[in-house]
Amino acid sequence: MSYKKRLSFLIVCDSTIVLTAIFLSQFLLDTQKLFSPFIIYTSIALLLSHHIFAHIFKLYKKAWSYASIGELHSIFKAVTLTIIVTATCQFIFFNDIYFRALAITWMLHMLLIGGSRFAWRVYRDDILKKPESKNKTLIVGAGYAGTAVVRQLQQNPNGELQPVAFIDDDVRKQGLEIMGVPVVGGVKRIEDVVKKRDINHILIATPSLNKQEINRIFQECSKTKVDTKILPSIEDMVSGKVSISEFRDVQVEDLLGRKPVKLDITSISKEIEGETVVVTGAGGSIGSELCRQICQFNPKQVVLLGHGENSIYSIELELKKRYDHIEFPAEIADIQDRERIFDVMYKYQPTYVFHAAAHKHVPLMEHNPREAVKNNIFGTKNVAEAADAANVQTFVLVSSDKAVNPTNIMGSTKRLAEMVIQELSRNSKTRFVAVRFGNVLGSRGSVVPLFKKQIQQGGPVTVTHPDMTRYFMTIPEASRLVIQAGALARGGEIFVLDMGEPVKIVDLARNLIRLSGYTEQEIPIKFNGIRPGEKMFEELLNENEVNPKQVFPKIYIGKVTTSHEETLDDFMNRFETIDDISLRQLLLNIANNRYEKMPIVKEHLTVVSK
Repeated sequence: MSYKKRLSFLIVCDSTIVLTAIFLSQFLLDTQKLFSPFIIYTSIALLLSHHIFAHIFKLYKKAWSYASIGELHSIFKAVTLTIIVTATCQFIFFNDIYFRALAITWMLHMLLIGGSRFAWRVYRDDILKKPESKNKTLIVGAGYAGTAVVRQLQQNPNGELQPVAFIDDDVRKQGLEIMGVPVVGGVKRIEDVVKKRDINHILIATPSLNKQEINRIFQECSKTKVDTKILPSIEDMVSGKVSISEFRDVQVEDLLGRKPVKLDITSISKEIEGETVVVTGAGGSIGSELCRQICQFNPKQVVLLGHGENSIYSIELELKKRYDHIEFPAEIADIQDRERIFDVMYKYQPTYVFHAAAHKHVPLMEHNPREAVKNNIFGTKNVAEAADAANVQTFVLVSSDKAVNPTNIMGSTKRLAEMVIQELSRNSKTRFVAVRFGNVLGSRGSVVPLFKKQIQQGGPVTVTHPDMTRYFMTIPEASRLVIQAGALARGGEIFVLDMGEPVKIVDLARNLIRLSGYTEQEIPIKFNGIRPGEKMFEELLNENEVNPKQVFPKIYIGKVTTSHEETLDDFMNRFETIDDISLRQLLLNIANNRYEKMPIVKEHLTVVSK
């Protein structure tokens, strides 16, 4: 029905209701005065007043198939004001107010106007719905978000989901009905309720809970093997942006026991807006996300520097499409090419450099220590010294928790890279800082893509050791921490994120198996032993670096250590004169502060002797 036809229908319907109300009330009180001038003029006043207030409160523009308490309030105000205006007219023109008739008229008016509106909703919800074809749905959370979801489902007669029960740990709600849906118990009863009520869909509508609680709920849901989805955020529910289509699958990120870090937007904007920023490794998982996050602060240009042409081309296309007001010059360059890196820095004269380019794969670097040194240490030295020469304001090194008390090549090279920039910061106008964080979910070096691939292939999922633990964070969180560190930088610091409690790798594997819809009987977990260079657990700061005070919510800063100039110079000189075995030991000794200047061992000169 068109708007004009609908409006005409409602005006005729309301006029009939108004006249019926006034004449019926008069009929009940005194039939002899049913068509007296007093009643005729009262009817006219009532009719005109009603249409005026119906227009003011937009009664003719509301979608009554979705009528709720808000619409009832509008009807109450319109009807009440209509009666008050009519009473005023009676007093002005007849010096009398017929209170009893007006009281009955008000009640009939409310009943008939409200009834006519809500009748369509009842028809739509109860007559048109087809419960037999719907999926029986359990709603976890009987709060604001949960009730909003139920309301949305009930108002959609063509939808596939039918809410049949609530789950909520609040004992005050248990045993009650909300919008006709019973609250049948707490989270511990999920498995039992699913079986008894033949549930085939679960919606987690508890966006205000922390991730530990979400994890607890998911563990109970995963016991049922029922399709489980989660509501992203309560802000979208409050603003009315969320529909049932916006429920998404539970992701491993939802189960991390840590709240995301919030940025100091003002300080970052002051630093980056209108400036030139260089990101090395811009095509990688961390580097590309850094570029996306940086663009939110409106820099003049973001220089995409990387060695892999395909990944650089991909992020360049993405960013140009999303941010047409920012320049994205792409520079294909190897950070080991010192002259090329200096040329790039002099060409763009950036304010910020975010150095994310590195070799990060632990087992591969164990077998290729020389390449790890050339890329992670000498490459960092090239980029840092080029930034110093170009008078860059701030240089941020993306480091790793594996740089703390390292037992492997990758962690050792990262620690020496930190030492390189800390040493440069002593005499440079550039502010050099490093940012450490744990494993990044979804990055190319993360265990998550490997686990997912193994699950897709039917298993087994391989885990090194049942007690192996790691800190985890998401790629956006890691990138935001790096950017925030740049805004906090004073020079020489190592920033560390409070990453909450470490996660057992085996628990992560189990969650991924459940999220994929399998059990451990279908996709087994196999323990294949600790790999070369791996530790059972990682640290974020060693004993000499610990500074318990947070410099920003959820961000700590390590104490600046002593000078490493002589040690680094000696390492650079010895690098080309020792074999891989001696190189590995030398790296571990320096990174763990066990280094003493030693003479070169002749029998290890296998590479040089050729």
